[in-house]
Amino acid sequence: MPNHNFHFISGLPRSGSTLLSAILRQNPRFHCGVTSPVASFLSAIVSQVSVGTEWAPQVSTEQRRTILHGLFDSYYADHPQPVVFDTNRIWSAKLPTLLDLFPNAKVISCVRNVAWVMDSLERLYRANPYENTKLFANDAERSTVFSRVETLAQRTRLVGLAWAGLKEAFYSEQGHAMLVIDYDILAQRPKEVIDLVYSFLGEQPFEHDYDNIVYDTPEYDEGLGLTGLHKVRPRVGFEKRQTVLPPDLFEQYTKLSFWHDTTNSRCNVIRIRE
Repeated sequence: MPNHNFHFISGLPRSGSTLLSAILRQNPRFHCGVTSPVASFLSAIVSQVSVGTEWAPQVSTEQRRTILHGLFDSYYADHPQPVVFDTNRIWSAKLPTLLDLFPNAKVISCVRNVAWVMDSLERLYRANPYENTKLFANDAERSTVFSRVETLAQRTRLVGLAWAGLKEAFYSEQGHAMLVIDYDILAQRPKEVIDLVYSFLGEQPFEHDYDNIVYDTPEYDEGLGLTGLHKVRPRVGFEKRQTVLPPDLFEQYTKLSFWHDTTNSRCNVIRIRE
């Protein structure tokens, strides 16, 4: 079984995590992919051995740690790359667990103006008009752009859950293990950002090709009812556009980008100056 170094990709949806993975996977030392089920497996195991279950008295803390460490080893056993990046938006809220299992692990969290996250998801929804995407549970939630955005922003739903976990990690005592990357900066200045990522990880630099990115997961996306969700353009670049959100809705969610204020933060935020 390979001896892997584990790192994690987290953050907000539609904020560059797929683009980041597509770039990093060009390095033959790295394995990166779309959201994996490992986080769900971990949560399920913990729930089965926690207080209130019949198994809790039989599984010590050290046994739990060994089982969970083995979960990662087993899931990635057939990947020969020495460095593995597991992607899941809930990792931001699991820093105490991750750093106990893997003390040298790093978490890269991709962020973006929350209004543009909502705009991107709304565009995907409109691009699939004959599909009731799994993002919404019923017709009331998907009825208008206002109900759709409000639903996604709830603390237990796609954007709200990721946002809350990210904010928790941003101000936590484990924040030193997290690097925050803004999508706009990654798209406009990829080489400089990736160089900083390598420095943060303690990895040797690698010459990436930012004009030849290959990444798409059509079967995964179709299973969610959102064709094109993880398709990456071949060339890294930034495209300005006008939002499809009503002005008041866009303004409301623009105010949620807390990572611009690092006064009380312990984490690392990429800020590239001219």
